[in-house]
Amino acid sequence: MLFDEPTSALDPELVGEVLAVIRKLAAEGMTMILVTHEIAFAADVSSRVGFMNDGVMADLGPPDDIIRRPHSERLKSFLSRFHQREA
Repeated sequence: MLFDEPTSALDPELVGEVLAVIRKLAAEGMTMILVTHEIAFAADVSSRVGFMNDGVMADLGPPDDIIRRPHSERLKSFLSRFHQREA
């Protein structure tokens, strides 16, 4: 199943409901591709994470390597913007 920014135009109260459905599908073994800016959610439910930069898959791997311990400077810069908002 493909999700393209499924929470982008939702009321904040509905975001949690949509993410709960996606989490349930993942737990049931559904294969999914999720395009999202919900970085913490992606890190939590994904088996693999990709980072697109200028239309190219720049980084791809397990969430721990891509989100929690990014290697490229471009990905570090991108993720730092989300960490600042969460703080």
